[in-house]
Amino acid sequence: MKPIVLLTVISFSATLLNAQHDMGLKAIIRGDTTQKKVALVFTGDEFADGGQFIQSGLRKEKIKASFFLTGNFYRNKNFKKLILGLISGGHYLGSHSDKHLLYCDWIKRDSLLVTKNEFETDLRQSYKELDRFGISTRQAVYFLPPYEWYNDSIVSWTHQSGLQLVNFTPGTRSTADYTYPEMASRYVDSKSIYQSIIDHEKKSVAGLNGFILLVHIGTDPRRKDKFYRSLPRLIKELKNKGYQFVKINELLSHHPG
Repeated sequence: MKPIVLLTVISFSATLLNAQHDMGLKAIIRGDTTQKKVALVFTGDEFADGGQFIQSGLRKEKIKASFFLTGNFYRNKNFKKLILGLISGGHYLGSHSDKHLLYCDWIKRDSLLVTKNEFETDLRQSYKELDRFGISTRQAVYFLPPYEWYNDSIVSWTHQSGLQLVNFTPGTRSTADYTYPEMASRYVDSKSIYQSIIDHEKKSVAGLNGFILLVHIGTDPRRKDKFYRSLPRLIKELKNKGYQFVKINELLSHHPG
């Protein structure tokens, strides 16, 4: 076999092995279910109306949370003071993409709406914004996708970028806190969201152990019933049940992914 052919075969084999390895990758959606630990996670893009309230509440309860924010959020001068406060407060800050792109179709999930190059360019830009606040990629290795929506390709591309894709733990309605009455049947009020969390804790065998509980740091002004105002009560109730609130890197520190 000629050297150039051999190199081609080796290159192809390496590519195939990497592809096979990536096929087995998954987003991490939960930590250790034997530990009564919860990661309270906030995402943000254009709204931050709950920022100061949330920050104050976390400080009062002496707990740390994780914030996955877009490049749009990090660039917003109106949010700079809040971001610096979260950093100085010892919370985990990570990326939620740069431009809050929708990666794949809502119905046909395997249909990508971005190319690999578009994904990587957007991702790199988001980490440039993190770097401006002194947060290195190594400090923010967990990446939470925009809209909390992704497919196998996004998981693979994230891994190839040296990052780990994470998402919320299913089972509650906490992620519906962005909805507003004009959405009709899609709207979920804060009382229902709160109850869904308490019900899941009671009915699930593992309760909320290892849970990644996602809430938005701000929501559309059309939603007057802000769920984040229920967080102080929720945190107290779960603390009384023996749960410990930790940052996502602490929750997943021993995760095989």
